[in-house]
Amino acid sequence: MSLINTTIKPFKATAYQNGKFIDVSDATMKGKWSVVVFYPADFTFVCPTELEDLADNYAEFQKLGVEVYGVSTDSHFAHKAWHDTSEAIKKVQYALVGDPTATLARNFDVLIEEEGMALRGTFVINPEGQIKLCEIHDNGIGRDASELLRKVRAAKYVAEHPGQVCPAKWTEGAATLTPSLDLVGKI
Repeated sequence: MSLINTTIKPFKATAYQNGKFIDVSDATMKGKWSVVVFYPADFTFVCPTELEDLADNYAEFQKLGVEVYGVSTDSHFAHKAWHDTSEAIKKVQYALVGDPTATLARNFDVLIEEEGMALRGTFVINPEGQIKLCEIHDNGIGRDASELLRKVRAAKYVAEHPGQVCPAKWTEGAATLTPSLDLVGKI
């Protein structure tokens, strides 16, 4: 069953963010748009490139009122150690959530049970706690934060403009579509 339009399951976790350990829960994510990015493990290879790309674009997410959460099955202590030792991860200002029990990875259906690690899963969650975007990649395929930003903008636009949809490659300010009988077979 798809996770699209389902409400995130209750959880509590500890994250490392800006030199502190903080509590994060399903309640933390409600009331604003959130992006949850699962990655396999700290101290690996593709992961720091993705997290650094998100860090480089974090201010744009913040301008949209979107909070970003990086999640792996490592502990919040491992996240701090990685932050202290990696130039790429030192740029990260968003929360790095520890999921050593794999509760979140299971809740979002991205856990590779036999490895105890998550697939590369990306989830956009609306202020009501509903999942509006879900993408899951093989762990060898890195993601692009600018494309994620485009999709977040589209999700927000559709939420704010009921009855309109965003076509392929839609960017903010571009034309949208209003599905109707008149459009059938004309696109």
